[in-house]
Amino acid sequence: MKAVRCKAWGLPETLVVEQLAPLTAGEGEVVIEVKAAAVNFPDVLIIQGKYQVKPALPFTPGSELAGVVAAVGDGVSHVKVGDRVIAFVAQGAFAEQAVAAAAAVMPMPPGMDFDIAAAITLTYGTSHHAVVDRAGLKAGETMLVLGAAGGVGLAAIEIGKALGATVIAAASSEEKLAVCRAHGADATINYSVDNLREAIKAATGGKGPDVIYDPVGGEYAEPAFRSIGWRGRYLVVGFANGAIPALPLNLTLLKGASLVGVFWGEFAKREPKANLAAMRELLGWLAQGKIRPLVSARYALADTAQALQDMAARKVTGKIVIHP
Repeated sequence: MKAVRCKAWGLPETLVVEQLAPLTAGEGEVVIEVKAAAVNFPDVLIIQGKYQVKPALPFTPGSELAGVVAAVGDGVSHVKVGDRVIAFVAQGAFAEQAVAAAAAVMPMPPGMDFDIAAAITLTYGTSHHAVVDRAGLKAGETMLVLGAAGGVGLAAIEIGKALGATVIAAASSEEKLAVCRAHGADATINYSVDNLREAIKAATGGKGPDVIYDPVGGEYAEPAFRSIGWRGRYLVVGFANGAIPALPLNLTLLKGASLVGVFWGEFAKREPKANLAAMRELLGWLAQGKIRPLVSARYALADTAQALQDMAARKVTGKIVIHP
């Protein structure tokens, strides 16, 4: 089977596609024929050795996939050969086959498209954990989403609206903000031209947002946090900007506000039952049309490096997927 391989830490162009032996299923494992594998910003960091998790070299990147069960190991009973499934793996998704722990494999709902199935686990799982679990966003509250046109950003918008909140989307271009409005944003801020603090003040009537969802970091973090409302919750989701901000901690005191860390991968590992309950709620919202994952581009396995370059350059809206 063919697989993308990372043999040394580096930029996407250092990746290669190689022919490997077919995978086998050990005890408690499932081998999946990959039909779609979603690309996420952590994939860009992992191949450079810059992520919280650093796999041993060489490895196949990619963590989010959907496909058809090719083999099951001993002790696996909830799926069988031929089943259409969703899976989340530590690495290995950018390949024609992937192996996953049985606990990380979920049957696809009837009628679901492989691309949508591949696009829902990490981004929507992260945003559900952040917005529902960590922030406790309630109906009637206001949430500001930075980097709102990306995969986790759009997911956060839709989840906020499903909960009955007012959602303000901030992004770097009018094209991206149009996508945010199409996915439910009530108001938008173009932070490439607008003064972020003034725009937040205007959008919230001077009150400030109850929750700020930040997957970007960098220069926008401090002005956003200075604008947060009383008892606000600032969600630290990631650092797509590349710079980890240093916030003056007196700001938390002045606003009675909280800095809240979000690490969905660790949550899913430590609290699998809670994560499964979250995924069930998300699939229910999907069936009701409350969430609508956007897959904006599709790439062949040989073009995985280009997909990662586009992700690194922040050219992506919603999700992009690899078709092995």
